[in-house]
Amino acid sequence: MARQSYYRPPTQFSVFPPVIKNLLILNGLFFFAQVVTQSTGTTLLGRVLNVLALYPVGAPDIGYTIFGSVGNIPGFWPWQLVTYAFLHGSFGHILFNMFALWMFGVQIENRWGSNRFALFYFVCVVGAAITHLFFITSPVPTIGASGGVFGVLLAFGMMFPNQPIYLYFLFPIKAKWLVIGLGVLELWAGFSGTQAGVANFAHLGGMLFGFAMIQYWRGKLPVQPKQRMHW
Repeated sequence: MARQSYYRPPTQFSVFPPVIKNLLILNGLFFFAQVVTQSTGTTLLGRVLNVLALYPVGAPDIGYTIFGSVGNIPGFWPWQLVTYAFLHGSFGHILFNMFALWMFGVQIENRWGSNRFALFYFVCVVGAAITHLFFITSPVPTIGASGGVFGVLLAFGMMFPNQPIYLYFLFPIKAKWLVIGLGVLELWAGFSGTQAGVANFAHLGGMLFGFAMIQYWRGKLPVQPKQRMHW
């Protein structure tokens, strides 16, 4: 039997494939825990949640917590490279991220399969965190799934470049132009500092690491995968 040298995606389509469904649930539960902490002032839960946020390497003992207050902060820990992506600053923040993750991620997970999609998403999350750490020094926490979401958006633009995306549900723009436009906007905002409180370089890092992962799977890098991915 000839050995298969390329990747075959699954053929069954799901509106809520497993990885996206579980990410939506987990993000929702963590946000609920944040709301409970703020409402009740639970100190222990607040400390647990705060140590999950991403802090810069070498941060001092005193800084800002994820709840906006000044106090003792945990500093950087390795697990924060992943856990920060399950915390959000507001209802609008989590709503936008989760809607975008579902909107752009459904077709990708259905095409790639859940295992490959999960690996890609968390590579983007970690890559976004690593990139962001190069540009922050102040003891301020970073939270949100935006780095992973921007990686998913990049993948969508590469897979479906001419598919129209309706901005504000009214104005159509091709996916490839949306991705390019957002990338340029994030780069400009990151260096100009015009979006205070927004982790622009984390968004760019998610896109950069996502692009590298896709190019690896497609056999475009010097290091070759066991199975190439085609679409």
